[in-house]
Amino acid sequence: MTATLAPPPVATSPQPVPKRDVRWEYPALATLLIGTAVAYLCNLSANGWANSFYSAAVQAGSVSWKAFFFGSSDAANSITVDKPPASLWLMELSVRAFGLNSWSILVPEVLLGVGSVALVWATVRRSFGPAAGLIAGLVLAVTPVAALMFRFNNPDALLAFLMVAAAWAMTRAVEDGRWRWLVSTGALIGLGFLTKQLQVLLVVPALALTYLIAGPPKLGKRIVQLFAAGAAMVVAAGWWLLAVELWPTSSRPWIGGSHENSILELTLGYNGLGRLNGNERGSVGPGGDLPAGGNGMWGSPGITRMFEPAQGGQIAWLIPAALVAIVTGILLCGKAVRTDRQRASLILWCGWLLVTGLVFSFMAGIFHPYYTVALAPAIAALVGAGAVLLWRERRRLWVRLGMALAVGLTTATAWMLLSRSAEWQPWLRWTVLVVGVLATIAVVVPTPRKLAVVSALAVAFTGLAGPVAYAVDAIATTHAGSMPSAGPNVAMRGNRPPWGEGMNGGRGDGQGMNGRAGQMPGGTVSDGRSPGTVRMPGGPQGTMPGGQAPGGAGSMPSGPPPDAGSQDTMPDGQQTPQSTEQMPSTGPQGMPAGTAAAGGPGQNGGPGGLLQASRPSAQVVSLLDQNGGEYTWVAASIGSNSAAGFQLATELPVMPIGGFNGSDPSPTLEQFKQYVAEGKIHYFIGGNRGGPGSSSNSTSAQIAQWVQENFTATEVDGVTLYDLTATH
Repeated sequence: MTATLAPPPVATSPQPVPKRDVRWEYPALATLLIGTAVAYLCNLSANGWANSFYSAAVQAGSVSWKAFFFGSSDAANSITVDKPPASLWLMELSVRAFGLNSWSILVPEVLLGVGSVALVWATVRRSFGPAAGLIAGLVLAVTPVAALMFRFNNPDALLAFLMVAAAWAMTRAVEDGRWRWLVSTGALIGLGFLTKQLQVLLVVPALALTYLIAGPPKLGKRIVQLFAAGAAMVVAAGWWLLAVELWPTSSRPWIGGSHENSILELTLGYNGLGRLNGNERGSVGPGGDLPAGGNGMWGSPGITRMFEPAQGGQIAWLIPAALVAIVTGILLCGKAVRTDRQRASLILWCGWLLVTGLVFSFMAGIFHPYYTVALAPAIAALVGAGAVLLWRERRRLWVRLGMALAVGLTTATAWMLLSRSAEWQPWLRWTVLVVGVLATIAVVVPTPRKLAVVSALAVAFTGLAGPVAYAVDAIATTHAGSMPSAGPNVAMRGNRPPWGEGMNGGRGDGQGMNGRAGQMPGGTVSDGRSPGTVRMPGGPQGTMPGGQAPGGAGSMPSGPPPDAGSQDTMPDGQQTPQSTEQMPSTGPQGMPAGTAAAGGPGQNGGPGGLLQASRPSAQVVSLLDQNGGEYTWVAASIGSNSAAGFQLATELPVMPIGGFNGSDPSPTLEQFKQYVAEGKIHYFIGGNRGGPGSSSNSTSAQIAQWVQENFTATEVDGVTLYDLTATH
């Protein structure tokens, strides 16, 4: 019997060994995240209440679950803020845990910033490797508008985080095609809707297109999965909208920003289509260009808007590099398979940047520079991905030329932006220019690896020096009010917003415009760098659109007039009211007692309390506190920001008549009379004005007139108070 021998083993190729993480990656990541957290926490309490409009709502939600659910401005639930409440919930839970103070409100925003940096790293890393992820995370962290808004209590911090989280989930979906990632993407977008409504939808086309092109399953299944993601989005956002719409209007607060007390109206109107076409009922002013050839309330829409002085220093530094990265990255992907991860990632971030950037550029309604934080993650991701792709393929001449183009455009952009504040760190723009020119030349020439590393460092300096300097300035400077902006004052040339020729925005050191404490729109820029002519929309003598005086009919100035001082020149030689910086400084933090930081009680002219909260003196607070708990509202004031200052000082409900702009029909005159008759309101705070959206026929004006005719005024530290429990 012949023995049967077993066949020899077949030689097989060794299985590929999974690539290990490079040793430096996680230490570098830890350094990045810890450094971001430490930087964002530095000087955090200097921002105080930051945007007092939202801080007052946080205070209300921390003591009333009903106010928590609806996002009410006051704990007695008279009216909501003009956004859904998701961004308030994290801050309100923090205040419930740690008490009401600046840190408990702002630390959640810092954590959202650190989380966003981590998610950008994780998302970019999956497609382009650890170096690309770390570069992207670093770029996001030092983007000036990100350093500003991740230390501020506007909804934009949570919005940016949720959009990045949705991009991360979509990246996972492109890898394996699992349903859970599509559903997660839709749910995150839905939560973004509950943060800032339609703005989150700007990233939806990019997300959908990415999966439609690069998702692993067959086309039919991909389409069905995208419908599932859409359903998850509707459910995640719709439950709250449905609850609000079905809730009896008699037992819930008025929906702030709406004129029909409807969240759907707010979604499609003031916070929706009105932002695109400028037709925003009750808004603070028109968008687009004015008929007389001046500027719209929010600047001139156009393709260069992101590079204009108001927005440029916030976000524009690396936009050219990101655009070059899109083109060169797509070319380098060549004829890759349909499901190629790198091309899919480029499509996602490219779509995000282009759709959002174009909408921001051409929208005719309300537009603030800080909105551009929504562009920061896409720019950061594209810069990180592009840097690594081009570095790896730098042996090719056309790649080196692409690198040179990116560096050259970045150098030119940095020079332009830094030149707008030429007296601020004057050495920086020249250094960036010299290093940038040398780096542009160096990347074209093939060099040994060591010299190439030096060139790479020069490129990094060129791209990051300006943003880092602006970010440091943003962290070191106090910001407060409704319109914050990062960086130094910049000179406005050509088209200019109505806030004046010199601009900084949101700084609370009394040096800029736009919500710097003590600064009116159209007020003088007090640091001596960029004083200029003020252009306000509307008629002569500083009237607002429609010829309405800034104060609005029915407003009741109180307190001593400002001292004589410098005034801004209006068109036709008219003069604006003087800035609050010229007033006697008797109140807290150098403000006149009882004075709203952006015009309010105690200041002649200007929309009192429109952009900044009032800062009541200790005597006013003590008076309001007396038996304050016996009333549903310890006081009522026209406009949310004016009411917010008194509410935060007393921690008692203050009714914001007319909502943010003072133009919402809440409460009606009859409702207000009934509240007074029932003894629910103790004081009416006079001297406050609604915004330009209000008028002599507005509910707030009618209420102010009725109070003035039927109650006696008392002056306390420059604040006019009417005791509504006592008649003439």
